[in-house]
Amino acid sequence: MATFQEKLREFWKESKRVFLVTKKPRWDEYKKAAKITGLGIILIGLIGMLIRIVGILALGG
Repeated sequence: MATFQEKLREFWKESKRVFLVTKKPRWDEYKKAAKITGLGIILIGLIGMLIRIVGILALGG
């Protein structure tokens, strides 16, 4: 069974490896991700609103 220190060292080693292969996104990539996220939030909100309206109309409040 691994000790806490061994687990922490392993986590640090894996985290360092991930940081070495990642890169900062370019501005156009960031804008695209922000637009997709925003559209997803709006879509989920509209679906929730439609479900709420159907519930109000079907059950009378």
